Amino acid sequence: MTMTTLMLLPGLNCDAAVWAPQMAALKNDARCVVPAWGLRDTLTAMAEQVLAEAPTERFSVAGHSMGGRVALEVFRLAPQRVERLALLSTGAHPLAAGEAGEKERAGRMALLQIARTQGMRAMGQQWARGMVHRDRLDTPVFEQVLDMLARGGAEQYAAQINALLTRPDAGPLLPTIACPTLVLTGRDDAWSGPAQHEVMAAAIPNATLAIIEHCGHMCTMEQPQAVNEALAAWLQR
Repeated sequence: MTMTTLMLLPGLNCDAAVWAPQMAALKNDARCVVPAWGLRDTLTAMAEQVLAEAPTERFSVAGHSMGGRVALEVFRLAPQRVERLALLSTGAHPLAAGEAGEKERAGRMALLQIARTQGMRAMGQQWARGMVHRDRLDTPVFEQVLDMLARGGAEQYAAQINALLTRPDAGPLLPTIACPTLVLTGRDDAWSGPAQHEVMAAAIPNATLAIIEHCGHMCTMEQPQAVNEALAAWLQR
């Protein structure tokens, strides 16, 4: 029996470290591949990279945060190639119109300015404090997140911010997803919380919804065992 290819898509300025616990846990269940986005500055370009780098014609794809949006774009471009879809701590909505959208844009650009003038670690000290559960602030997991952000660099961060600010509306795509789909987030995710994921799961036929307790946005690193179990069950569907 051929082992499933599992494309693991990282989020904003993240790298393979965000998926390290899953790669270790699932190594006997799937052939895991983590793309490095480089300076690609649109979700479509990232999705095209996934399709080019996937070592098999059909594959399962799991995306975290921005990576979840890339996973949806992969499905939009080539639904026939996607065996399974997992959307972790993510969203399907475009940049909001009006004041809400301008607030998001201003917030992202302010962080980019810090990254360019003070360095990525200084930016991370501000940004990442809202990305993990409060009990994990200034813990080894928090330091791992900061180290990962620092590896990415400000220009990569700028490219990926552009990708997020120009993101498409993937909402209309959700009802067309027929493959086994997992929708997962942390109970305490302040950026993309349970309510947002409940809406997405309700829109996708036969989706499985998982809410991870005592967990913020960086679910794969904060609660790896719970995420690993959810992904293992999804791979068996």
